[in-house]
Amino acid sequence: MVLRATIAGCGGYLPATRLSNDELAALKGIETSDAWIRERTGIGYRHVAAEGETASDMGAAAARQALQRAGVEASEVDAVLVATSTPDSAFPATAVRIQAKIGATRGFAFDMAAACTGFIYAMGVADALIRTGQAHCVLVIGTEVYSRILDWTDRGTCVLFGDGAGAVLLRAGEGEGTTADRGVLSTHLHSDGNFGDILHIEGGAGSTGGTGLLRMAGREVFRHAVTKLAAVVDEALTANGLGHEDVRWLIPHQANRRIIDAMGKKLHLPSERVVVTVDRHANTSAASIPLAIAEACGDGRIRRGDLAVLEAIGGGLTWGAALIRF
Repeated sequence: MVLRATIAGCGGYLPATRLSNDELAALKGIETSDAWIRERTGIGYRHVAAEGETASDMGAAAARQALQRAGVEASEVDAVLVATSTPDSAFPATAVRIQAKIGATRGFAFDMAAACTGFIYAMGVADALIRTGQAHCVLVIGTEVYSRILDWTDRGTCVLFGDGAGAVLLRAGEGEGTTADRGVLSTHLHSDGNFGDILHIEGGAGSTGGTGLLRMAGREVFRHAVTKLAAVVDEALTANGLGHEDVRWLIPHQANRRIIDAMGKKLHLPSERVVVTVDRHANTSAASIPLAIAEACGDGRIRRGDLAVLEAIGGGLTWGAALIRF
């Protein structure tokens, strides 16, 4: 028997304020339209954090729901891993803030910065911690308040993002070490800093300047997304001796509907087996995949034994994939 990280529960949180494309354009004075945004991205709505609402507030809410659905007390959590590009502060880590807010009284907590791929990176680390016996119960959280790093004069970026948080509770389970076992089968992580400038935030705590706002070369990011995501999904399947026909669900990063549809077609999956939230959540960066998992598990679409592929690409550039049997 071998140790494997299995999903015990999942949760999500979205801020109360939901803005349609037209409402956002009117509120921020942006020259755009609902038709323009939907045609290019598939986005119709996004949620925006309230004044004073932070990444740790949202992450803690998602974590509490994941714990409640798993029937696990916060005191049982060994580690809290948080993927975010919009932390409450440079330090202490947002993960430590969440640890305190949910009442997790033991173990350790830290943040991971891999932009939109952050949740998959954090899943990879959590899986390794569980497989090596260093932790037995790990909260993996993606939480973002992108509304605070957007340039509201740039319609090419400001309409794309939303705020929210998602969480997954991983627990150690035993399996035969085959692809039929429940849990994380494998994670596959990549980065290439040569393309860091095509999607980045200007400045930071250690910088000598910058606006602190997000900048993106959209066409370049789209081009890399199509090729790199296709390659890393094939890498994950090949590593496990599986084919496209074995995949029950695609749970992609929710950046752009055209990219999502292209990946679904590559896997020969009908649209009803691709989890899509971008139309209602927009791009919530590291929170997008766990939010999608929480929705699809919560409404009963994903069932025990289903095999899902997760994939994402983000600033860095970073990209990755994970295979999980629920």
